[in-house]
Amino acid sequence: MTTPYQLYYWDGLQGRGEFVRLALEEAGVPYTDVARQKKGMPALMASLNGDKVDHPSFAPPVLQAGELLMGQTANILQFLGAKHGLAPRSQDGRLWANQLQLTIADIVAEAHDTHHPISSSAYYEDQKKEAKARARDFRKKRIPKFLDYFEGVIQRNTGRGGYAIGSRLSYVDLSLFQLIDGLVYAFPKTMAKLAPSYPGLFALHLKVSQRPNIAAYLASKRRIANNETDIFRRYPELDK
Repeated sequence: MTTPYQLYYWDGLQGRGEFVRLALEEAGVPYTDVARQKKGMPALMASLNGDKVDHPSFAPPVLQAGELLMGQTANILQFLGAKHGLAPRSQDGRLWANQLQLTIADIVAEAHDTHHPISSSAYYEDQKKEAKARARDFRKKRIPKFLDYFEGVIQRNTGRGGYAIGSRLSYVDLSLFQLIDGLVYAFPKTMAKLAPSYPGLFALHLKVSQRPNIAAYLASKRRIANNETDIFRRYPELDK
């Protein structure tokens, strides 16, 4: 039996696909993580092939929903949010959610570039000197700049519950959870020092982790462990 959704993302990685997984898990809808299945990689590559699909994505994640095939994390979450009650109902609210998600994508890209500042196709070991310089700037300037912004979003939200938007959980809250989780893994010393300055973000991280569907997912084998082939990587020399 075909599940309602097929998610195409690299096997063994949380990556950008994890933001989509969290939304699917919270919504409680069945999905297939295609690349983790037998013959999954050829299917993933086919979803990117313009000779085989009408709207090929540049890169995963890709989500198939019936006849619809869509890429880009923020685009997918905009679709899932509207369909499963994980986004505001108003157009203004949905645009705001998408804006926040795109800003999350910005810091995720910067986190990746701390360990691959020269080239994504070169090994980390071949750019360690540059990575140390990039990571130093990321730790001291960029992480606080982004977290200041997101903390302000939460603090200025007039809704109850400590969420980013209104008084209900949205996909933005799930993505902020994943962002904080990844930063704590990659930069544990830095984040331990910064944590007291961002009570709203860290309270939200805890709140999301305790939601029944998310807690079950985090404790399951479906949740891929953090690792050093992913976007958020723990290299102690980059967290001094």
